[in-house]
Amino acid sequence: MTIKEVLVPDIGSFKDVEIIEILVNVGDSIVTDAALMTVESDKAAMDIPAPFGGIVKELRIKVGDKVSAGSLVLMLDTSSDTTPATASPVVKSFVPPAPPGGGAGGEGNSPVANVPQPTHPAPEVPAHIPPRHQPDPVAAHAEFAAGKAAHASPSVRRFARELGIHPGGADLSRIKGSGPHGRILKEDVQNWIKAELAKPTGEAIGLGFPPAPVIDFAQFGDIETQALSRIKKLSGANLHRNWVSAPHVTQFDEADITDLEDFRKSMLDEAAKSKPGGVKLTLLAFLMKAVVNAMRTYPQFNASLAADGENLVLKKYFHVGFACDTPDGLVVPVIRDVNKKDVMDIARELAELSELARERKLKINAMQGGCFTISSLGGIGGTAFTPIINCPEVAILGLSRASMQPVWNKASKSFEPRLMLPLSLSYDHRVIDGADGARFTSHLRLMLSDVRRLLL
Repeated sequence: MTIKEVLVPDIGSFKDVEIIEILVNVGDSIVTDAALMTVESDKAAMDIPAPFGGIVKELRIKVGDKVSAGSLVLMLDTSSDTTPATASPVVKSFVPPAPPGGGAGGEGNSPVANVPQPTHPAPEVPAHIPPRHQPDPVAAHAEFAAGKAAHASPSVRRFARELGIHPGGADLSRIKGSGPHGRILKEDVQNWIKAELAKPTGEAIGLGFPPAPVIDFAQFGDIETQALSRIKKLSGANLHRNWVSAPHVTQFDEADITDLEDFRKSMLDEAAKSKPGGVKLTLLAFLMKAVVNAMRTYPQFNASLAADGENLVLKKYFHVGFACDTPDGLVVPVIRDVNKKDVMDIARELAELSELARERKLKINAMQGGCFTISSLGGIGGTAFTPIINCPEVAILGLSRASMQPVWNKASKSFEPRLMLPLSLSYDHRVIDGADGARFTSHLRLMLSDVRRLLL
């Protein structure tokens, strides 16, 4: 038995490059120039070839290690190396069948024999310079056994790493390659990620995005560090999960609320005198009634995806949440059974829940069970925004500041000043199609433009 050390050859100016995949195991029989591992710098990925053939006796490296020229890779028993000095690299799991007649160089049906050979011999490479890794003509005809390392080029592995997929672990092996004999292509990686994102919340796997770089901002000027509130920490994690797990589409529209606003103002005195204690009648109370009416017409908006991702849970109750701004951050109280309450009752609950939220007295059960959420920024400003869905709900309505705009009146053939309310409807595209999103906002426009319809 002759044991030799296999070292990382001269790899130019690269130092401390990371090992992203090990392509051999202890006991494997390899030939000269067979790829041993893949390393990656910040500029490129490359395979490290074997300087001679033999049987792998011991690995001295692991995925994630940093290596440079001269680093010990493995121990190789070269007493079994029968590879001719001019042999081409061979994919380790490929065993060419014997050609007809048993001849080593027969034409027959051998995949190797069918590979076109170069018309000119390759120039000799000095012993101290490692041969450049070239595409292996045998690889396109090789069969890869189940459970072996994923079959992908260094460029595809680098692409996968940039998207957060571990190219040397189980993640890449989950991808089914569409190339020759299962080779993973760039398009396969993209399609796999799309399929993972389409899965229900919490089921997407292998999408661990690389952490953000740690930056010392003080090097650029004076700074001050403030701790995030507990509410912002919790809501931040939920918002991030919801944004990543649900494919968002936002439909923008405008509703003419001129008559509705006139009616609301005419009811302010009566609302203030109502028992018990009076109530502040806000536009949001009317919006909740309109939303429930639209949800009845389009029940897919009052639904959630089942955990299996194959069924839709349609709800028969109508609980509507509203985003409430507090000194500690955003919370979403829920008003239950909006369909069974009038605008006065809804306005009263809005005021009560908002006060509890601002005083940090809101109970957990007051923020659970919502079917749909409304986020209103009209009191602050803006013309439109993209609200993030409050999963497992499938839609959220954003309200911006209403403004007077000239609107063409066909009857009088003139422009009239009308109070227009911007609507921003975000919805989960796995459940709701674009056409239904537009129908939903059109229905809301119709309901809000004629206050009488809200009473039906």
